[in-house]
Amino acid sequence: MRILEEQTILITGATDGLGLEVALNLAQKGARLLLHGRDRGKGERAKAEILKATGNAHQMYLNADFSSLEEVTRLADSVVVSQPRIDVLINNAGLGGGPELHRRELSQDGFELRFAVNYLAPFLLTRQILPLLLKGAQEGGEARIVNVASAAQQDIDFEDVMLEKGYEGMRAYSQSKLAMLMWTFDLAEELSRTGVTVNALHPASLMDTRMVREWFGTPRASVEEGARYVERLAIGERLRGVTGAYFDQSTPVRAKPQAYDNLARLRLKTLTRQWCGLDALG
Repeated sequence: MRILEEQTILITGATDGLGLEVALNLAQKGARLLLHGRDRGKGERAKAEILKATGNAHQMYLNADFSSLEEVTRLADSVVVSQPRIDVLINNAGLGGGPELHRRELSQDGFELRFAVNYLAPFLLTRQILPLLLKGAQEGGEARIVNVASAAQQDIDFEDVMLEKGYEGMRAYSQSKLAMLMWTFDLAEELSRTGVTVNALHPASLMDTRMVREWFGTPRASVEEGARYVERLAIGERLRGVTGAYFDQSTPVRAKPQAYDNLARLRLKTLTRQWCGLDALG
């Protein structure tokens, strides 16, 4: 990969919590940052905080609500128009289990909200900016996709993917994170000879983030701890060439068995392409 000062890194969910901590650290090291958030005021404050803390003015804020696939596409279009390449994509944006245990919420497109934000949105964004990542790999020797997953994983019920029966927030969150892992492994295989690596990780358990405080109360880990492991996958020299792996912090581990079920992954991929409107696009 090219030197960090020449890398362009896109971080979703970069305006608070883990994403902001990663952004601050990478800005301090000199990277060029594309910062995604869903609240423009919060995004501008994050930019100002990063500039004040690091002096790094090489940053752009991108606004999009990941509960809308149309907004995801608009964000991707703006990146494609404004950037010659992407060196690293960190898919970090996500929703936790929610404040109300049995309150099922829908995305703007009618999908179960956590599945939409935590899985469909990063899937679609990645697919649409993939040409920029391929260009980053071609010009720099390697580009990386880092998916922030979780140790909380729940098998997908293909008879009720959107959890219309027996909804429970943590089940929805855990299912969306297993879907992300299934996609990680598929994408790594697809891109195996392109120079674009794809890996996922569980950064830390119960970090001090809004979603953890909302659901569990007292955090058990800091965002600083989790950020170290995200950055390791994003820019660590020892990870050069590593792809298709899932890490618990820095340790390679196995996901739930369904993540390695080829038939389940094919079913998910087929449904996902339909939901994201990609079948018509090829």
